Amino acid sequence: MGLLDRLLHRAPQAPLPSLAELLEARGVPADLPGLDALRPTFEAHRDLQGRESWAEALAELHRCGLPLPAPWEEVQERLLPELVPVWRADRDDLWQRPFIEGLCQRLRVGEDVVPAAWIRLWDQTEDEALDLAVDNLRRRSEGAFERLPSGIYRSPWRDGHDAARLLLPAVWDGLFRDQHPFLAIPTPGVLLAAPQILLPKLMDAVGQLLAEGAPLLQAAVLERVDATLLTARIQEPHPMSGPQKEFKQLDFMDALRAQERALDPALGRLAPVGLLKTQQGKSLVVATWRAGAPALLPDSDLIGFETAEGAPLGIYWRQSLPRITELRPEPVELWGPRLVRFQGFPDPSQLARLECLATAEQVRAMQSQGAGRPGSQRPAPGRAPQPQPGSGAAAAAAAAPLPRHLQGAGLGVQDQE
Repeated sequence: MGLLDRLLHRAPQAPLPSLAELLEARGVPADLPGLDALRPTFEAHRDLQGRESWAEALAELHRCGLPLPAPWEEVQERLLPELVPVWRADRDDLWQRPFIEGLCQRLRVGEDVVPAAWIRLWDQTEDEALDLAVDNLRRRSEGAFERLPSGIYRSPWRDGHDAARLLLPAVWDGLFRDQHPFLAIPTPGVLLAAPQILLPKLMDAVGQLLAEGAPLLQAAVLERVDATLLTARIQEPHPMSGPQKEFKQLDFMDALRAQERALDPALGRLAPVGLLKTQQGKSLVVATWRAGAPALLPDSDLIGFETAEGAPLGIYWRQSLPRITELRPEPVELWGPRLVRFQGFPDPSQLARLECLATAEQVRAMQSQGAGRPGSQRPAPGRAPQPQPGSGAAAAAAAAPLPRHLQGAGLGVQDQE
């Protein structure tokens, strides 16, 4: 009788809150554009937790100034995946999922990148949304790769989503039977593939696309090892180790360029970054630290020091910078490559503790030869003099050519093209 009595006299269930009540509690207006088309999805929730989660997704979009999505029925066939560098995914703070080192997956509906809140408003899980997007791309991926005169292969779709086909190994994995495949996605609209024997041709094609000013996705070449896709580990003395390192440096500089646009000027100056080559052909990243304002330094191989007026004080190896114990770096909280902030500037006695690549006189000689200083706009190529005897450093030459979209202020030594 006790159980029956409790069932017959159980208190009535509290009514579920309306959407208007939930939005009012969160300070969200009830007349958001596009909300009426989404109301049936909200009303389908017959539990308090589901309704509150749905309303919180609306509030999240409102706080971020993001629009509401179209209903799921209207977008599900247009949902597609894309690949972006990790720094870009972190900067945009929209839904993302790691793919491989340096790359993330995102979702798009036309020109719009999908925020995580959209997925909740559609009542889909992240896995369901991503699986559907990949299936949509697979249905659009009929056709064979084009064999170029160089012998490498290029994706044929030209729909702006070619690079995302890395997510579909079935469309490219069988191009080279029993051969080690290398791939490249220099831009979102291009997927290139080559066997190992044609790796130099693949890198030439990447360099040509970037020189034409194509929007950079990732310059560094990828490889598939067994079932694993990863950034190609091309080690010396392989002749392509140098070009691969330079491609990675271009990806790094592209991220720094985006950081520079987002930094608060009150923090200080982001040190201009460029590329220098040793006489042995090794490419080195050099950041230029100018006196007169706090400096934001990215990771680099070298640091070029200048007076507030721009007079060179020499180029030194970054790894020896901790010898100046009086200058303590402060971390900068920002997406992308690591940055540290220095408020002071080394005096001559402190600079003398560092390992020198080129003295002030040698840097001036480089400039007089037309090489320009790191950070200059478009200097002519030139060669650096030999470093001081016993410095342990190799002489530097002018930078490798940069693609057109990376040329400009703050990006360091460049060629004339």
